[in-house]
Amino acid sequence: MDVLRCKTPSMVRKEIYVYLLAYNLLRSLMWSAGTTYGTPPLRLSLQGTRHHLINFMTQLLVVTHSKREQIYRTLLKVITHKAVPARPGRSEPRVRKRRPKAYPLMTKPRREGSEQLQTA
Repeated sequence: MDVLRCKTPSMVRKEIYVYLLAYNLLRSLMWSAGTTYGTPPLRLSLQGTRHHLINFMTQLLVVTHSKREQIYRTLLKVITHKAVPARPGRSEPRVRKRRPKAYPLMTKPRREGSEQLQTA
């Protein structure tokens, strides 16, 4: 059975909300790192931020509050080291990659088509 068919619409909605929440968490972390350490937040790597957060998560969960602030500042500093280089004029036009085939479309059931070919 397909996994998507098992989920109710409310479960799907909740799953989408969780993804949006995680995305916004990462973007706010990038914004904090960029503004704290003078790097443009839009130049920071989203995936780099995600990897660093995962790596720092275990340390952030087990330490005391005073040590947590220090680790958080270190996390922000590490995130700023993953700045993406400026790529001006970068645009990807939407195009179709596949070329149309030279064969006609199947308009009859396969059996009828093969019978027609055999009698021809």
